[in-house]
Amino acid sequence: MRTSRARAKIQAWFKHQARDQNLDEGRVLFDREMRRLDVEGLDLPKLAKAVNYQNAEDMYAAIGAGDLRIGQVLHQAQQLFGETDDQEQLDRLLAKPKRQSSKATKSDITVLGVGNLKTSMANCCRPVPGEPIIGFITQGRGVTVHRQDCSNILQLRLDEPQRIIEVEWGERAQTRYPVTIEIQAWDRSGLLRDVTGLLGNEKVNVLAVNTLTDTDEGIARLRITLEVDGLEALGRLFSRIQQLPNVTEVRRLRNADPDQQVRKGGA
Repeated sequence: MRTSRARAKIQAWFKHQARDQNLDEGRVLFDREMRRLDVEGLDLPKLAKAVNYQNAEDMYAAIGAGDLRIGQVLHQAQQLFGETDDQEQLDRLLAKPKRQSSKATKSDITVLGVGNLKTSMANCCRPVPGEPIIGFITQGRGVTVHRQDCSNILQLRLDEPQRIIEVEWGERAQTRYPVTIEIQAWDRSGLLRDVTGLLGNEKVNVLAVNTLTDTDEGIARLRITLEVDGLEALGRLFSRIQQLPNVTEVRRLRNADPDQQVRKGGA
C-alpha cells in the first residue's frame, strides 16, 4: 500500500514538473509566433476557450506538450478577430454609439452605420483577416482600412477624428491580401531560387522581391511582398520557409514600403 502511494506521489511530482516545463516552452513558442507574425491585442482567455482549454496557461502547456498546434491557435485567433472583437473599447475610442451594420457589396469589409462604400487596404500597414482594423474616410477614395495599431491611423485619430469610422471583417474572406515579410539567412548559392521555388510550390503570388547581402557578415536579407488570405496561411508559410537550409529568421514587416522594386542581389 505504501509502495503504491509512494509511486503515485512520484508520478504526480513528475507530472507537475512536466506541466511547468511544457507551460514555459509553450509560452515561448506562442510569443515567438505572435512576434514574427506581428500580431497584437489577442484576448488570451477567450482564445484559450476557443481551443477548448480553461485558461491561457492550460493552452500554453498544451502547446508545449505538442497536444495543440500553433496552426490551430492561429485559426481560432482569425475566427475571433472576424467577430466584433473589443467593440466596446472601439466605441469608447470613437465616442459613437454602436449601430447596425450594412455590408458593402463585393467586399470583405463590413462598414458600420453607413451604406455601400468603396474600401481599400492601407499600404502603410496592409491588414489581413484576423487583425483588428479601423477605417479612415478619404476624399474620393472611399474608406481606407488600417490596422488599429498602425502608426498612421493613430496620428489621424488625433488630427482628424471625425473621419475615423468603425469597420469589421465581413463574413467572407476569400480575397488575398498583400503582406511584406523579411527572410534572414546565411548567404549561399541558390538561396533566392529555393525561396521563390517554395513560394511557387505553395501557389503564393509574389508582388515584389528585394534582396540585400552583407558580404562581410555573410548574411542575406530577402524582403518579399506576397499575397495571403489570412494569418493562418501566413503562419504555415513561415514554418515552411524556416525549414529551408541556412534560414535563421522569418518575420512580417510592419509599415513596409509598398513601392519596393525587384532588384538583383547576392542571394
